[in-house]
Amino acid sequence: MPVAEYNLLKGKPVMMRPATENGVYVDTKRRVYKRNTSRVIRTKNLCILARHLATLLRAGLPLAPALSAMVEQLGDNPLAQIMRQVADSVNAGSTLADALGKHPGVFSSLFVSMVAAGEASGALEEVLLRLAEMTEKRMQLANKVKSALAYPLMMVVVAAGVVVFLLSFVVPSITQVFLEMNRALPWPTRLLISMSAFIKTYFVLIAVVVCAVLFGIRAWLRTKEGRIIWDRSKLKLPLFGALFLKLEIARLTRTLGILLVSGIPILRALEIAKGVIQNSFIADSLDSVRDWISRGDTIANAIRKTGLFPSIVFHITATSQVSGNVEAGFIDIADMYEGEVEMTTKTLTSLLEPAILLVMGIIVGFIVLAILLPIFEINQVL
Repeated sequence: MPVAEYNLLKGKPVMMRPATENGVYVDTKRRVYKRNTSRVIRTKNLCILARHLATLLRAGLPLAPALSAMVEQLGDNPLAQIMRQVADSVNAGSTLADALGKHPGVFSSLFVSMVAAGEASGALEEVLLRLAEMTEKRMQLANKVKSALAYPLMMVVVAAGVVVFLLSFVVPSITQVFLEMNRALPWPTRLLISMSAFIKTYFVLIAVVVCAVLFGIRAWLRTKEGRIIWDRSKLKLPLFGALFLKLEIARLTRTLGILLVSGIPILRALEIAKGVIQNSFIADSLDSVRDWISRGDTIANAIRKTGLFPSIVFHITATSQVSGNVEAGFIDIADMYEGEVEMTTKTLTSLLEPAILLVMGIIVGFIVLAILLPIFEINQVL
């Protein structure tokens, strides 16, 4: 992401200057427009746009009428206004890639570069279909991971809420009876009373501290150094670290494979792929890969030098380079790791759910035990 764009997204002023993306001049107002439209237009809409436009072109419809048909098809969709401007630019003599490049908040450098490659090769409809298929695969993989981890996360939130509610409102009313009896209480009961009293007394302070910590972490993650440290730490997490790495490798290799198939040079493909990677630590390592390749090193050796990727990635890339079909090798790697991500996600989910239930059961069991122990002692005395 360019520095000016990054500053604007963070609320900082941006000086008007020529943009380096696609040779399009972008001023401050357009940057603001980019930020607003990117919130409305989803990736799913762009995927549908690419597939429908490719179908129209494959049916033999010229580009300008195809764009007009897409504007009519979109109707009230926020993307319709953008496509109307794109169609006007194309009718005025602009290429489709240049017209799309005027809206960087909607169409990424990946989208624009692939369209430019398709126009140059005369196979625009094929490139649009590849773009739609790649976007669909990325969305499907991300949705599978999110849906698989959503339930365990919801269980953690609900469990924490239940425990806080019990300690703040239920336990105090019950334990007050024990305190009024002026009897020696078992240590679990005393511990429970102390925890309940602490949470009830300092509930507001605890909430303020938690919110302050969360906002502080969020601000720290917005810095480049903080983001890199966080992303590097994510890769070292037990169980989840391998999942995050496989997910990024699948995203990277599929993007590179599709870009190379579309005729985009490897150095430009790496530059575009860097914007697709969500882990900033891995994304920064691609700069080193580009430098090594530009100095004459092979793609496989450059990937191996980073020390981030498993050896199988190096071997498949090296073998596909020898056969002269490195793009197919990248796509094979993506297919392999997408399958592993799905299996790893299912395994983690199957492990997390009983673990969360076990921890929740232990906590609730301790609360119940702390309440029942004094009652048992009273019954024995009576």
